[in-house]
Amino acid sequence: MGQKSTFETVPKPLTEILDDIKKAKTQLPDFQRGWVWDDEHIKSLLASVAQAFPIGAVLMLENDENMHFKPRLVEGVTEQENNPELLVLDGQQRLTSLFQPLFLASPVETQDERGNKIKRWYYIDMKKALVSSSDMDEAIVSLPEERIIRNFRNEIIEDYSSPEKGYEKELFPLNKIFDSFEWREGYNKFWKYREDKTRFFNEFEKMIIKRFEQYKIPQIKLLKGVPKEAVCLVFEKLNTGGVSLNVFELLTATFAIDDFSLRDDWNKRKDCFKKYRNLNKLESTDFLQALSLLSTRKKRMDDLKSGKKEEEAKGITCKRKDILKLTLDEYKEWADQVTTGFKKVSRLLYNQKLFTSRDIPYKTQLVPLASIFAVLKEKAENDEVRRKLLRWFWCGVLGELYGSAIETRFAKDLPEVLEWIEGGKEPTTIADASFRSSRLLTLRTRNSAAYKGLFALLMRDGGLDFKTGEPIVDQVYFEDNIDIHHIFPNVWCNKNVEDQAKYDSIVNKTPISARTNSIIGGNAPSIYLERLQKSYHIDEERMDAILRSHVIEPSYVRSNDAEGFFNTRAEELIKRVENEMGKEVLRDTIAIDQGGT
Repeated sequence: MGQKSTFETVPKPLTEILDDIKKAKTQLPDFQRGWVWDDEHIKSLLASVAQAFPIGAVLMLENDENMHFKPRLVEGVTEQENNPELLVLDGQQRLTSLFQPLFLASPVETQDERGNKIKRWYYIDMKKALVSSSDMDEAIVSLPEERIIRNFRNEIIEDYSSPEKGYEKELFPLNKIFDSFEWREGYNKFWKYREDKTRFFNEFEKMIIKRFEQYKIPQIKLLKGVPKEAVCLVFEKLNTGGVSLNVFELLTATFAIDDFSLRDDWNKRKDCFKKYRNLNKLESTDFLQALSLLSTRKKRMDDLKSGKKEEEAKGITCKRKDILKLTLDEYKEWADQVTTGFKKVSRLLYNQKLFTSRDIPYKTQLVPLASIFAVLKEKAENDEVRRKLLRWFWCGVLGELYGSAIETRFAKDLPEVLEWIEGGKEPTTIADASFRSSRLLTLRTRNSAAYKGLFALLMRDGGLDFKTGEPIVDQVYFEDNIDIHHIFPNVWCNKNVEDQAKYDSIVNKTPISARTNSIIGGNAPSIYLERLQKSYHIDEERMDAILRSHVIEPSYVRSNDAEGFFNTRAEELIKRVENEMGKEVLRDTIAIDQGGT
């Protein structure tokens, strides 16, 4: 026998779908965002149904006690049902935008095109609806809460505040579309049962009301037993018009069953992280990955203590399917420790002159680093431990190892770095890391982790500001707008060197303040150095010391010897890389790569 299907697709009458919403048999999982469609979107959707045009399929999930999602009512529903049959995964906006105008006996709370909150009743102009289906958008009418239209002087233009006004203008209320008998009786009575009006309503019923009554929507239903990670994947693929569902949203709905607001808890932690400029881009998924690493590590250690073999014990992981298995107790057990771990990460980054989120080579690498700090606690303050952590960190950065397949590397980093600190073998990340000398030529923009890393190292290791002679530390960095600029300016290189491309690499760049860079302009180094010395009263010996703090040999820049400068500085940068990685750089044949990043 083949594998049992995890879903079924059937067309279902609109009236049944909306009735199930009204009776709370169909609800929303708590991870769904609020209803946000505006007045124009609602009118357009109603016009589509009035013309029997397709509005797309809806995706439902059979409510499963094993899924453990907290449900909530669709906006406008008043009936309570604690155990709904279906949960809406995709189609919330469309279904809510149909349910409220067609089923509510109160005005719809929506918004105008500027985002201002408004209340609207929805009608269909019967004459316009029957004249031409191509004008159906004009036939759908929304009226203010009081059902009176006024001009800018607040003068009444149209008044539909009583049923009789609607009968007279032949404006049919759409919340009567599935129960039109009473309105029809009132309409016929108002027109004294005129034969032409009776025929007119019959035609409206046949052409418009029947379309709503017979309208069907394709319903894709995920059956009971579908795993959470499958729900997450399906939601991401089908909910293209909204915000992608992630593990945080799913866990939020899961923990809500126990009256714990994961979103509120995360927002408090996020506010704390925002105080650290190099953590202000940290996301909820980063936090959960670090927490999952710690939780699964504990489970693995418990398995090993119980006598299970290495291959039988649970694995350390932070993949989506495993994060979704986190319990509320596990979250509470590790959340504070993870928070502390990230704070210690911030301090380590700060000391490496990685001041802001923009400067961090790999945000992803912070996940295993935070989990490592969480385990080490005070031991991380030990000098030897700190030096090992920095070597692992810089191997990851300069070896450019955190761009893909990161979850697998995370799972190795945590136990391997901890074992290495206790005297074990070097971690896989250190063993995998390598750097080729030719890579220097292709490091040209911040898109590269190694580029950001070398920039930080030049500041960390005592690079002095060309103008003031101050170390380029946090005060100068924040106040004087330090960035990477050319040592031999582009304009000069375009006129004086053959291999222009290599002079756009990091070998010809260094941290320089914006003010100093404006003095440099397109001048030859010998000219702008003289200007800097005269303008800021810097003698030649001091300027040479400043240049050497950027691993720039003064004699080459003072003589405008670009080739000598380039070769000497490239070698000095290679030595910096070797020092941080604790291994030799492969000095390969240097070939300029025009496509470098």
